[in-house]
Amino acid sequence: MIIAAADGSSLSNPGPAGWAWFVDGDTWAAGGWPHGTNNMGELKAVLDLLEQTAEADDDLLILCDSQYVINSVTKWMPGWKRKGWKKADGKPVQNVDLLQAIDAALPGRRVTFEWVKGHAGHELNEAADARARAAATAYQQRQPVNAGPGFPGTPAASAASCTPEAAPAPVPAAEPDLFSEAEAATEHPAIASQRRWLSDELRGDRDAAAELLHPRFTGVDTRGVSSGKGRILASLAPFPDPVSMEIDGVEELAPWVVLVRWHARSRSAVSAHASVWVKQGDAWRLRFDQATATTR
Repeated sequence: MIIAAADGSSLSNPGPAGWAWFVDGDTWAAGGWPHGTNNMGELKAVLDLLEQTAEADDDLLILCDSQYVINSVTKWMPGWKRKGWKKADGKPVQNVDLLQAIDAALPGRRVTFEWVKGHAGHELNEAADARARAAATAYQQRQPVNAGPGFPGTPAASAASCTPEAAPAPVPAAEPDLFSEAEAATEHPAIASQRRWLSDELRGDRDAAAELLHPRFTGVDTRGVSSGKGRILASLAPFPDPVSMEIDGVEELAPWVVLVRWHARSRSAVSAHASVWVKQGDAWRLRFDQATATTR
């Protein structure tokens, strides 16, 4: 079995970007672009690994610290393909050229993906991360990139360096996070819980609300006043005016820790929110919420 870690790096996300996969000190490859994202790097590392090992008659275990990559390849791609490479909301899938190339490289292969925690001392992951970051830094400094030896028996990209690669596609201003790519018709549980927090049903049931709030919950309102769980529950009630919720973005801060950025709108006010949700057992609980008054 071939065991390899694949990783990506972007210095500004988007910005100078690199990718790398690593088996051992004699078997690895790296590259990048002057402008790209972490997700592009993660996907390109997987694609290059698949391409360079295409003739190897071995099972392939790919270690990734990106749940976005693993979920994209193992869960979401079949649905995207059925919808013409569009997500459940009808919007185009990001990084579609890389994903389509990965999809084309998988048939007939015995490939397994495994998630590993990044920056946690995993030897292969750390080696891939260092090489991806070095490639991104080389593009930032306009220096040659050490492309590595590649996989034995395949033509190396270069003996010691590689020329600039063409970026797969124009990079959007902000890379979509892990959960914005979800194909499932249902929302990510943290978003569903966020919507539930605004519902009249929950705000009229303090026991249910207490279950939804983390024991160490802190909320900061539009006046800058900070409140803990007890104070929030004591004053909890349905909103006087209907409140709608608009999701601005979702970001995985750590395994089972999710930041939801959203706007609350009513007839009388608009506020921007940053809410942190933490999974405890089988439930997502609201750990922190900060509201900022806005006119948008």
